[in-house]
Amino acid sequence: MLLQQAMKQKLFNWFQQYHRPLPWRQSRNPYTIWISEVMLQQTTTSAVIPHFERFLKLFPDLETLASSPLNRVLEAWSGLGYYRRAKLLHAASQKLVSESQFPRAHQELLQLPGFGPYTARSVASLAFDEPVGVVDGNVIRLLCRLKNLSVLWWNQSGRSQLQHLSDQMVEGHPSGVMNQAMMELGATICTPSSPKCLLCPIAKWCESRQRGKPESLPLQRPRRQPQIWIWTPQIHLDQGRVALIENVTAPFLKGTWIFPGKMRSSDSPPKWWTYRHRITNYDIYVQSQKVQSQPPSRSKNLIWVPLKELKQQSPSSLLQKALHQVAKP
Repeated sequence: MLLQQAMKQKLFNWFQQYHRPLPWRQSRNPYTIWISEVMLQQTTTSAVIPHFERFLKLFPDLETLASSPLNRVLEAWSGLGYYRRAKLLHAASQKLVSESQFPRAHQELLQLPGFGPYTARSVASLAFDEPVGVVDGNVIRLLCRLKNLSVLWWNQSGRSQLQHLSDQMVEGHPSGVMNQAMMELGATICTPSSPKCLLCPIAKWCESRQRGKPESLPLQRPRRQPQIWIWTPQIHLDQGRVALIENVTAPFLKGTWIFPGKMRSSDSPPKWWTYRHRITNYDIYVQSQKVQSQPPSRSKNLIWVPLKELKQQSPSSLLQKALHQVAKP
């Protein structure tokens, strides 16, 4: 299935003229491109910009990020959520510093912590023009509509088909520009609902538009049933410090420091809860307990953190909410 060169040239020209001047587009530096791509995975572009600019002020280069304490990186990540991304970012930076140079090929980048197929191809393409296409939500939508594909894009076979098309899209042009062009068109013109087909530079090649149903694609991914978890945190204070323990029980906030207490999965919500919190596919029902002055045990896994440093140690709003609830008069 060959894609027409005229269509690709139109898309290339459109991006050169109309692309948004986003801060991470000002450089071909693989470090800044990598940071932006990780931030953009679960967050909107407008929300990422201030976080991106602030993060680069704190960690302007790979060496600074790698040598910084993890809790400082996690604190800087606050507001973006999905803190595992920040942990993997920090781990990858330390591994990269030991290398003589930033890997230029996506297959090499895949060996680093946190580098999945999209991130590896994106960095290799945008920074080094490796001729590989990217497949993110915007590109999935664009290609499904362009070729009128009713593929199960969340499955391996569907993703492979779209990856092949994306690779074809970057042939004959700088891959970094073409990948950004596809993502930009999906984000600004070929939007999920009410696509602006009259403004689309490649509308005449769009097969789903010719059939009058671009909004019907891509197919909707079946929703996963949320997992219910019940957490009864025990908040122990002592001379301005709070007790924390590493989370090895729940699949959310895995490996982070949380308040000790019972954590269990459930088939149904509890009869009462203090507040409810959502992390990705997890519904967390929190049953707050009053502040206690003595620690639950002298476990070697327990640490004491000054309250003013709690956000640095564990920036998740889940903990902040729990502390706020028990502090209420």
